[in-house]
Amino acid sequence: MRAAGYDIAVFGGDGTGPEVVREGLKVLAALGEGGPAPWQTTEYPGGGQHYLATGREWEPESEAAAHRADAILLGAVGWPGATLPNGDIAGRALVLGLREGLDLYANVRPCRLYPGVLHRISGTYRNVWAPEHVDLTIVRENTEGLYTPARGRLRRAGETEVAIDTRVITRKGAERVIRYAFETARHRSRGAPEDGAKRVTCVDKANVLEGCRFFREVFELVGREYPDVQREYAYVDAFTQWLVRNPEHYQVAVATNMMGDIVTDLAAVLQGGMGFASGGNIGTDHAMFEPVHGSAPKYAGKNQVNPFATFFAVEQMLRWLASRHRDLRLTAQADRLERAIAEVLAAGGSGTYDQGGHTPTSAAGDRLAEAIRRLPR
Repeated sequence: MRAAGYDIAVFGGDGTGPEVVREGLKVLAALGEGGPAPWQTTEYPGGGQHYLATGREWEPESEAAAHRADAILLGAVGWPGATLPNGDIAGRALVLGLREGLDLYANVRPCRLYPGVLHRISGTYRNVWAPEHVDLTIVRENTEGLYTPARGRLRRAGETEVAIDTRVITRKGAERVIRYAFETARHRSRGAPEDGAKRVTCVDKANVLEGCRFFREVFELVGREYPDVQREYAYVDAFTQWLVRNPEHYQVAVATNMMGDIVTDLAAVLQGGMGFASGGNIGTDHAMFEPVHGSAPKYAGKNQVNPFATFFAVEQMLRWLASRHRDLRLTAQADRLERAIAEVLAAGGSGTYDQGGHTPTSAAGDRLAEAIRRLPR
């Protein structure tokens, strides 16, 4: 347990990112009332809009702060017209750059449906899944796969003739993210909703792709070290339908980078949409947490977007810090935040536009902050 406070570097980023991060900081402030908070937050500029204004994705002090922080909270990056000379989106340094620079090898996406949350299917809101059926975590490899810079184009006479993206699967990359998935399954208090089993599902395309065969081989070897955790396999195309049809079967799933990127967004539908989806980019010594809905430029400045993904990101951040530093104070605060979130969602009346409601972003943050204050410290 650390006596001094934890240093949290905050990047609002672009579009609606600063709006939802503002609400996340409001919630952190409410948690810290009644005594010295065991953390301090510092906001830094960066992103696509910053690039358009300055020609820089972020400032040197921002990068240094991210590297020395105990944890990072990120809003979103990306803005229309903000593009680097090589064609990448401006603001990449805050996302892919930190994943690579801090070796944040595991992208951890909890997917849990809370009472009071609706999901939209075929344009209507309906309770397709019961809350007790959706409670899983998807762990995605975060530093290699198809997103490594092993790519290029063949241009002749000013025209592109060939574009190549090379997928990279390494033993180190596969082993550590798979081990993270098994550790998550072992230490989660809740097993799969269907039967309470501790279970890890390997999601791949091993019937076609050599990299997936290798990933599956590593999964099998690592899994033997966890006899208390069931291991199973699913081809990614079949997994997409099984996940929607029987989410209660899954406790933890692990996948390579791009496949994990796709199935985690599909899983967000189970929990009410991207407005409730948070992600932790986690390494050995560093971690960054974010709502994963993107910058949503068309909603920027309208006080309309759903801030609950940011609230869940804050909860993830507190739990990671608590685990890393064995700090029971932070565990208690994360539990308090989770109880307040559940209370506000179950009560209804805090739905933003994506839930068919009209609650402003700031009002949702106010209601959660009030719920936190009502709970004992």
